[in-house]
Amino acid sequence: MSGTASTGPLGRRAFVLGAAAAAGTAALAGTASAAAFGWSDDGTHYVVDTGAQLVFKVRKSNGDLSSLVYRGVEYQGYGGMNSHIESGLGSSNVTISQSGSTILVSVTYGTLKHYYAARSGENNIYLWTNKADTSVSATRFILRVKAGLFRNDEPDSYTYAPTAIEASDVFAKSDGQTRSKHYSRLRVMDYNYIGWSSGGVGLWIVRSNHEKASGGPFYRSLLRHQSADGGGLYEILYYGQNQTEAQRFGLQGPYVIALTDGGAPSSALFPGTLTTPWADSLGLSGYVGASGRGRVAGVGITGRNPAHPYTVGLASPTAQYWGPARASDGWFSIGGVLPGTYTLTVFKDELAVYTTSVTVTAGGTTTLNTIAIPSSNDPSNASAIWRIGDWNGTPKGFKNADLMTYAHPSDVRAAPWTGNVVIGSGAETSAFPCYLWKDVNSGIVVHFRLTAAQAAAAHTLRIGVTTAYANGRPQVVVNDTWTSAIPSPPAQPNTRSLTNGSYRGNNHVFSYSVPASAWRTDPGAYNTLRINVVSGSGTTAYLSAGTSIDAIDLLA
Repeated sequence: MSGTASTGPLGRRAFVLGAAAAAGTAALAGTASAAAFGWSDDGTHYVVDTGAQLVFKVRKSNGDLSSLVYRGVEYQGYGGMNSHIESGLGSSNVTISQSGSTILVSVTYGTLKHYYAARSGENNIYLWTNKADTSVSATRFILRVKAGLFRNDEPDSYTYAPTAIEASDVFAKSDGQTRSKHYSRLRVMDYNYIGWSSGGVGLWIVRSNHEKASGGPFYRSLLRHQSADGGGLYEILYYGQNQTEAQRFGLQGPYVIALTDGGAPSSALFPGTLTTPWADSLGLSGYVGASGRGRVAGVGITGRNPAHPYTVGLASPTAQYWGPARASDGWFSIGGVLPGTYTLTVFKDELAVYTTSVTVTAGGTTTLNTIAIPSSNDPSNASAIWRIGDWNGTPKGFKNADLMTYAHPSDVRAAPWTGNVVIGSGAETSAFPCYLWKDVNSGIVVHFRLTAAQAAAAHTLRIGVTTAYANGRPQVVVNDTWTSAIPSPPAQPNTRSLTNGSYRGNNHVFSYSVPASAWRTDPGAYNTLRINVVSGSGTTAYLSAGTSIDAIDLLA
């Protein structure tokens, strides 16, 4: 996309903007009334004029958003399709009402409730969706944008990647680069809004707080895509790819379609800062206002490694929340929490290092005394003879790790997935592939020396993984003489992961007790550790059984 360029969390020119981006770089455009605020019925649609520069239509038969006109230009629609929940609802009960400066369109389809709200003088559409159960397939809202309005050159564009290389959603360009709508680059906690800017117009979706979504703060999901006939912006209500949690139900929102003069949407709309007292009286199904929510606050966290960021998460079967721990002392505060009992987890980067239980009450603050992370909870604190990578719950620093959040492993930009590693070379982590597959690079070897005293003793070898595909797991061979048992597969998501931009599964540590008899005792001799990927599942190449690496070490 052309327009107001910015630098995203990965240091690249991006229009998917994270929470760290400058907030509120542009006020909402068109706050002065250009027309009368109100609505009309043209027989087929409810037509809503915000009294600013935005007019939109909702189809009365099924609740589709069928028109989005900003400054006289139609932005809605590609491929002859409307914007809607999932791929569109069937026949629905659609009603409209106005209360003062708010217009509300309500859509009922079976047990599903969906809402559009407009405020006088604003170029925003506020949306809520209440999925009560599994009787209705509703996992996303997609805003379908016409072709030609924004330049089609983003990394998720299909236009220049016509060849499908995996399923029907991963594509290759003629130059060997890959594209997919799955390659979001960003975790949920990294962005507040997504969209495009060009020609003095910004079109954005500001995400909700995801309290009823699943996957936690580090989850990556589909955000947007572009094709020859247009583009799509998503609010994901539940995304099943490499999902670590069960689906939650209930009201999600507000998420906001925001149009601006090209700048970022107002920071007042961001999740965690958006308050909607004007919505308290709208009668939204499942709505809980600020007075019905509570807060969790902690005075500090000790036992942290200052080289890493820490995040505090709350999760229950019905809701999820998160917030950063302050770098100086670990203080944290998480507000807007629905009443209930939650598992509180402290994450070092993305590695869980502490859990406890907290109860939240409406209107109250649950205050926790200083949390002390036991030294044994962080694998990094164990004394190691050598270590590859860092215990942080991610493959960060390993070969190809950064690329894998926005490209397929076969991408021409990927370094070779093979290559053995020598401890002491200074390139142990950067030379070791972030992913191992049974059919691609199984059998990678680590070369290392031991002192005579070290070679005389048994040692524990640890391999940490962040997710696995098709039950891929490591079996190790030492010096081609000692072979470990095949470990049991840990619980992991059962969908694709390593090929669609996600390493985030369930962190697990495999431990192997290597006897002293396995080591070489010749002075200065190299020992070899061969890591094989084993599984009876998977297919071939990058869809063979595989796993993502967090860290590998040999304990003293």
